[in-house]
Formats: sequence, structure tokens, C-alpha cells
Amino acid sequence: MPFIKIFNKKKINLSILKKILLEKGFTIKKKKDFFHFDGLKSLYYTSIFSFVIILFSFFLPFTLNFKEDMIVAKTTIENNSKQNFQKVLEGKSIKSKNEKIDDGLNIKNLFEDIFSFEQVPTDTVRLSASTIKQLFKETNYNLDEVRKKGIVKPIKLSLLPSEMKKIESTKKKKNLFIQIVLPLIIEENNRIKLDRKKLFAILNRSNNTNAEKKWLNLKFKQYGVLKKDLSTLKVRMDEVPISLAIAQAAKETGWGTSRFAIEGNALFGQWTWSGDGIKPAGIDSGDATHKVMKFKVLKASVRAYQRNLNTHGSYRKFRSARAEMRDNNEELDSLILADYLDKYAATGKEYTVIIKKIIEQNALKDFDKVKLLPSSIQLKNLI
Repeated sequence: MPFIKIFNKKKINLSILKKILLEKGFTIKKKKDFFHFDGLKSLYYTSIFSFVIILFSFFLPFTLNFKEDMIVAKTTIENNSKQNFQKVLEGKSIKSKNEKIDDGLNIKNLFEDIFSFEQVPTDTVRLSASTIKQLFKETNYNLDEVRKKGIVKPIKLSLLPSEMKKIESTKKKKNLFIQIVLPLIIEENNRIKLDRKKLFAILNRSNNTNAEKKWLNLKFKQYGVLKKDLSTLKVRMDEVPISLAIAQAAKETGWGTSRFAIEGNALFGQWTWSGDGIKPAGIDSGDATHKVMKFKVLKASVRAYQRNLNTHGSYRKFRSARAEMRDNNEELDSLILADYLDKYAATGKEYTVIIKKIIEQNALKDFDKVKLLPSSIQLKNLI
């Protein structure tokens, strides 16, 4: 039979089989392909589209994380110090537009290096006024020579003489006071100059050593800089004009005659609400909680004063005006900068007027460019 013959062949002829089945009365329906079935098209496309969305949602977080990791990695290994250095030189900010320069303050380690002066030996000798005068005479250290030659002998005293009040001649008293504080102020300015020079050197290198990074972290702490911002450090790490520092010390101590200056080496009348200090006379215990900061040596007082002007929020305009002078390659002008210290005392603008009068009447700007005779090779490079 035809039917048997078909199965005896190695291959089945489907067309013959179909013909035989039709002759026998079978009905053959063609099965439609699922992918071409019109009734399931919408379901098919919806399923495919949903699957794609699920896959996209699943892999999107990984894509974003990978992108962030790439950005962080790039920031870590890409050294932008040269571009930053150029911006610093041009007075431009290296912060984003949404961030502020010289904003905020971390006080945790602000005065750590100043407190280290507490380790100064307690047997520091307080020389008498007559002894100091003789010392200055023997070393030919006088203000006329300083004004003429622009050089100061590195004679640094730790304490003021207790007889400052007894010096009857106002001129002699002022001269002695200036002679004592002048080397201390210049020395602290030199320290800042060296730090500032090192900061610019670090910014100008393509790669920085671990020692340099450690030094930067220390300076961020000393100047209370948040987020390790270099623009803020550059603004804060700068000198205070010598004439301005002398004038403020003269005003706050009565040219070295105040109790705070003699007993606590406090040259700038800085307040403290905790720790060691000297309570102002004539104030009841319930009327005020502040004290005047006291220091082991005069040098600590000078550094604390500079740190105060260079970090406290009250003197932000002072630092901004100073930075603008730097950007314009101008000399720091104490008479202009004094106007921004109206918050230094309760008298406000009246205080700044007095400071400027002290500067002008005593020709203190003569000392702004004087140099301290070097006590090291590093300091020699600053002359």
C-alpha cells in the first residue's frame, strides 16, 4: 500500500503524506507561528519592552557607581597643582562657584603650636629696663639706625621689664617698647613668609611627597581651614604689616605698661572664655565671664595675635582686602587695612581711627620693610 511504502523509505515525503491523509478524510490545519500571530503581537511587544526596562533599571545603578568611581579615581591620580598654582598666582579662586573662599573655621587645632610655648622653662629671666637699654646700646641696636639701614638685630626678649611704667620720658618708653616687640613681630612674619613660600612651591610641583602632604595637613589645621581648601589657606597664610602690629600692641598695652602685658605677656588684649587668663580689674564676677589671655612669653602672644587676625570670622574683610593688595602686586598698607579692624574692640570705628593715628604720629610705617638679621640660612634668603 502507498501508506506502507512511505514508511519504508528512509525519509518521509511530507507532501505525499499530506495527500494520503486528505484522501482519507483528515483535515489538516496550518499552525501559525507565534511570532506572527496578530492576536499576540501587543502582548509580545509589551513583554519585550518590559523586559528591557527591567534590565535597564537593574544595570543603571552599577553604571552610575562605575562613573562615580571613575571620577574619584581621576581626581585621585590627576595632579592639578600646576593649574591651581597658576590660578593662585592670578588671584583666582580654585573653588567652585557655589563655594566661598575663607569661609568657616575649625578651631580644634587652631592654637596647638601656640600652646607649645607653655613648655618654655619657668626660669626665664625678666631683665630690668636699665639692663635692656644697656644691651641695646652695646649691640648698637637703636631705631634711628633701623630706619636708616632697614636692618634689625635679632635680639628677642621673652618678657617686658616690670619698670615700664616708671619710665618718665614718653619718647624713651615708646622707643624701648618698639625695640622689644619689633624683632618678635618680624620673626613671626618671617615664619609666615617661609610657610607661604613653601605653599607656592608645593602648588607648582606635578607630584608632592608624603612629607609635603603631611605639612599641608598641618597648616590646614593651624589655620582652621575646612575641606582642605587651598584658596582659603592662601588667603589666611599671610603677614600682618609690622606697623599695624606695633600700633595695636601699643594701644592694647599702653606702650607696654598694662598689667596684662607685665603679668601675662599679653600684647594684644585677646580675650578668652576658658582656660588660663587675667580677669580685668573693676569687673564683678557676675558682670563678665571673659578674661584676657596670658602667655608664657611675648613671642606666643604675637603668634596668637597673627593667628587671630588670620582666621577669625570678624576679620574676614581684613584678609580679603589684604589678598586683593597681593593680587594687584601692591605693598600691604597698614593705614588701609586698619579700617577693617573695627570689630577688634567695642569702640568700633573709633578704634581704627586711634590705630591709624598711632601709626602716623610715630612713623611706624618706616618699619614695614625692615629685615631681621638672619639666624639661619633659611631666613637669610628672605633678606
